Amino acid sequence: MRKVIGVLAVIVLAVAALALSFRGAPLAVGEIPELTPPVAAPPEDMTIAVLPTGTMASVAAMAYRGGGFRDERVFGMDPVLIRHPKGDLLIDAGFGSDVDAHFETTPMLMQLTASYSAGTPVAEQLRAAGREPSSLHGILLTHAHWDHVSGLADLPGVPVWVSAAERDFVASDEPAAGLAHRLADDVTWRIYDFPDGPYLGFERSYDVHDDGSVVVVPAGGHTPGSVVVFVTLPDGARYAFIGDLVWQREALALPAERPWVSRRMVDVDDQRVRDLVVRLHRIKQALPGMIFVPAHDRRVTARLPPFAAGPE
Repeated sequence: MRKVIGVLAVIVLAVAALALSFRGAPLAVGEIPELTPPVAAPPEDMTIAVLPTGTMASVAAMAYRGGGFRDERVFGMDPVLIRHPKGDLLIDAGFGSDVDAHFETTPMLMQLTASYSAGTPVAEQLRAAGREPSSLHGILLTHAHWDHVSGLADLPGVPVWVSAAERDFVASDEPAAGLAHRLADDVTWRIYDFPDGPYLGFERSYDVHDDGSVVVVPAGGHTPGSVVVFVTLPDGARYAFIGDLVWQREALALPAERPWVSRRMVDVDDQRVRDLVVRLHRIKQALPGMIFVPAHDRRVTARLPPFAAGPE
C-alpha cells in the first residue's frame, strides 16, 4: 500500500508541475539598453515579400507560458524572399510538395499532437511568377527543423546557407534534424561564419552584402546553430526575422518562454533560449520601430508585402 501511495504521490506531483509550467511567468528583463540603429545602405531596388506555404493548428498555451488553451492560433509556414541586386535570398523554405512524407520523419510525439495544412510550395509560387527557382542566390535557414527545410526538396541546386554549428546539427543523429539529415546529400551547402563584429549587442555578425541590408547573428538555443536575420530596407524599415526563438509575438512582448512540454519537443538549450528572448525583448523596447517576425506568427507575416501572384 505504501508503494502505491508513493507512486500516486509522484504522479500527482508530476501532473502539478506540468500544469504549473503553463502558468504565466514573465522572464526578468533588467535594464533596457540605449541602442542606435546600425548604419545600413540598402540599394533602392531591394524589397522583401512573403510566400506562405501552409499552416499548422495550435493554441496559445503551447506557444508561451500564460497563453490560453482555448486561444486557437494559426502557425504559418511563411518563407520570406529578400530581393537584392547582389542576389536574392530566401529565408527558410517552408512546406514542400512532399510535405506529407516529410511530416512522417518527425518525432512521434509531434505526429500525435500536431495538425498541418499544406499550401503552395515556394518553387511553384516562383514559377507562377515567371521565375525559375534556380535563379535564387541561396536559401538562408534560420534553423534546420523539418517545417523550415521541407521545401528544399523542390529547390535542387540552390545553395543552402547555414552556420557551421547548424550543419553539424544536420549531420547528427538528432531526431529533430531527421528530415534535414535525410535531404542533406542532395543539398549544396554553403557554410558561413560571423566575421563582422558586434551588432545590436550580439558579439558577432555576418553582413551578407557588405551594405548592412542583411545581417545575420548567431542565436543558438532552439537548435545549436539557429540564427536571427536583421533586414533593413531602402525606406528605413527594419525587420528582425527571429525564426523559432518564439512562436508568437506575445512571447517576445511579455517576455515569456515556451511551456515545459513544448521546450522538451523543440529546444536544445532552454537557458540559451531564455537569454535570447530577453535580449530580443530589450532590443524591441530600445528600437520600437523594428518589426520582429517570428517564423510562425501568421498575424505578423500576413502584414509583410505579399509575393507577386502573376508574372513580373
